[in-house]
Amino acid sequence: MSILLFLIIILALIVVIGILNEKFFHLQSDIALIMFSLVISAVLLLVSKVVNIESLDSFVEGLGDFGFENYLMDGVLCFMLFSGAGKVNMNKFRQNVRAISLLALLTTMISSVVYGALFYLVSLIFKLPLDLITCILLGCVVSPTDPIAATGILNKIGLSKNVCSVIENESLFNDGTGVTLFIFVRGLVVHSDDGNFFTLMGREILGAVAVALVVSFIMFRLMKATRDPIKYILISLLDVSLVYIICEHLGFSGVIASVVCGMYFSYAMGKMERRVAVVDPRQLYKDFWDIVESLLNAILFIMIGLLLLNIEVSRYLWIILPAAIILNLIARAFGVSISSLLTGKNIPGNYSAPEYVTLMTWSALKGGLSLALAFGTGEYLPKEVYDIFINVTYVTIFFTVLVQGLTVKKVYFALEKHKTARMTRNRHSSENKT
Repeated sequence: MSILLFLIIILALIVVIGILNEKFFHLQSDIALIMFSLVISAVLLLVSKVVNIESLDSFVEGLGDFGFENYLMDGVLCFMLFSGAGKVNMNKFRQNVRAISLLALLTTMISSVVYGALFYLVSLIFKLPLDLITCILLGCVVSPTDPIAATGILNKIGLSKNVCSVIENESLFNDGTGVTLFIFVRGLVVHSDDGNFFTLMGREILGAVAVALVVSFIMFRLMKATRDPIKYILISLLDVSLVYIICEHLGFSGVIASVVCGMYFSYAMGKMERRVAVVDPRQLYKDFWDIVESLLNAILFIMIGLLLLNIEVSRYLWIILPAAIILNLIARAFGVSISSLLTGKNIPGNYSAPEYVTLMTWSALKGGLSLALAFGTGEYLPKEVYDIFINVTYVTIFFTVLVQGLTVKKVYFALEKHKTARMTRNRHSSENKT
């Protein structure tokens, strides 16, 4: 299948699903894309079982040859992260930096290990062909929250700016932790020496930050030398893509570097706000990155749904389905609980620890990054184990996006109501004591 034909099919689905959703269903747009692309995939699978259609077989084969991991990790991810990070509220980020850091670093590591240990217990009970290290590797795949799902879904459903800031910033930074932990555990699985985890983590983070700041500083000097808003766009594209390539070549985290680039440009552009308003009165720079983010998000969610056509259902699905959902929630809640203890009384949003754990657990959506990591395991895992990884990842993504994503607004407002009642009781109690 040609790239152009493949693109036509993807764009047609985006347009048709978008219009149908706008007219009849009124779901959040990204959730609608992944939901209906999943429905379309299920229908096509049923049709292919009944009728042998050569063009459908060719399309499914083309999906298998597409290279989703390369498309995301070596293609569009840096631009999606740059765009998302460019919208970070720096005041809110500084205000919640402790909570964000603990969630992005500690919670991700704890959740990965706890998930792996629990899944290994399930494997022992039901005799799945997985050892402990492989189960922890699976935890590294599904534990990081997805920045694309977070910025694409959660900031459009009415959560407060303070809550959105914590969720979005955690999802932007924890991917670096997740990928680094994944690389380290993968080394244990394939018996390669990728170094000590903390050395690896320090090198990936510090190297990524250093490269991103140096290159972005130079690129922004170039931006100041021109008054053409089109060149602003080109320089920003050059900056994030160059930084990502350099970091990946040097063994640093291109994910974290892309986030730092986006935040740097957002901060620097804010510093010369008056100049930008004169040079770019039509806001071409801002509109360009908004369009890029919307388009790439839409393509990604359609791809996630359609790739279901090309996976094999594991014979352990009856175990995987409930285990993936339950263990993901338990591991995430445990990781957030530890972070909330260390956050102390400065929990964002004036939540109590149980309220905070509930919100941060239920709002932890998974997406394309987890799927890309899972697809990458096919090079060294046995076929049966690889199928388990893909099945678990898909179950986790669909549950978090479709169930948690559709209900997180209700959970948020229920927690806000509970928080208000709790604060009112505490105030009345204090008044009675005095």
